[in-house]
Amino acid sequence: MTTTAQQLASGASRHSLGRGLAGQALLAVEQARTDQGSWARAHEQIMRMTNTPVAAHLMNSLFEGAPAVAYVLTAADQPTYRPALRTLDCHIDGLTRERLRRAHQRIDGRQLPALREFDLISGLTGLGVYQLRRHHGGELLDAILRYLVRLCEPVRDLPGWWTANDTADHPSTSWPGGHGNLGIAHGISGPLALLSIAAQHGHLIPGQTDAIQTICSWLDHWQQDTWWPGTITKHEHDSDQLQQAGPQRPSWCYGTPGIARAQQLAGLALADRTRQHRAETALLNCVTDDIQHAQLGDTTLCHGWSGLLQATIRAADDAAPGGPLTRQLPDLRRRQEILVESRTSQHRPELLEGSTGIQLVQLSAMSTTNAMQAWDACLLLSS
Repeated sequence: MTTTAQQLASGASRHSLGRGLAGQALLAVEQARTDQGSWARAHEQIMRMTNTPVAAHLMNSLFEGAPAVAYVLTAADQPTYRPALRTLDCHIDGLTRERLRRAHQRIDGRQLPALREFDLISGLTGLGVYQLRRHHGGELLDAILRYLVRLCEPVRDLPGWWTANDTADHPSTSWPGGHGNLGIAHGISGPLALLSIAAQHGHLIPGQTDAIQTICSWLDHWQQDTWWPGTITKHEHDSDQLQQAGPQRPSWCYGTPGIARAQQLAGLALADRTRQHRAETALLNCVTDDIQHAQLGDTTLCHGWSGLLQATIRAADDAAPGGPLTRQLPDLRRRQEILVESRTSQHRPELLEGSTGIQLVQLSAMSTTNAMQAWDACLLLSS
């Protein structure tokens, strides 16, 4: 007989949004929602995802464990899943409160955070996405927004989101003094996007607008023409000089597409047309730059062409109708389709780095449904 601990271990990949069956279930839900598949098939995938015990502990995040499963059930929006969601919410709310308590304790002690405290993939920003999607606001979303406002307070003459760790969130002598992370997946563009999206939907707390502006000012400082670096080292911070010579890979997770989309969302939240236009211009330059394209080594969502396409689809939705970003979409879609067809056998069934995410982006490319109801809120691309 399988023990509970063994069941939880074997269920870990099932309950991963980025790497496991939760992502595959989300694809089936989105296929059903856009009339590209059946709800019966989506239900089969959800049952497959949930046929082992779902973990609910402090290491859980939007992409792992109970919040990942609940995100999929929320996306499905079917009456049959409501009892399960209520049960999951009890656990998710509890772990969120404890993570907030620890985060505030860390801030009170004037210590630097780990990326996994605040980021989208593993941290409180991702849990804030869940609260916004599931409850459209509420006490816990406000609590997370208050935490993100505090995150923007400087610590020891460093930005409050500066981490002493390396980019893998571990202590490392290769990163003396740690780093500042600009990316949307693990860096400060994730909190910026959540603060901005929440504001657009009427969820504003004291200091939120100032926090958005603080993050934007820091990103402005490190912007190079129409691109941003993914990280800033302590040496670069102290010397106020970037060592990177040119744009890095234009990926969703660390590159200009995710950062530009977060900046566009901030411009929309602040009614700052200049900021919005600058962000759209940066993304347009990225989309039309073959030198940047050459750095994309695959077609996946996290690191490759699909992430660039998805960010552009959502940015075009919020830009001027029929504008230059919209005009670039047909060519981007064709290039992605050609590359996907040539590399089909290389793709694992995963959302972030495999075929599941690629198929979700292809659904977005052909869909006319409202973006707020779409799957990619988990990437902080939908407003």
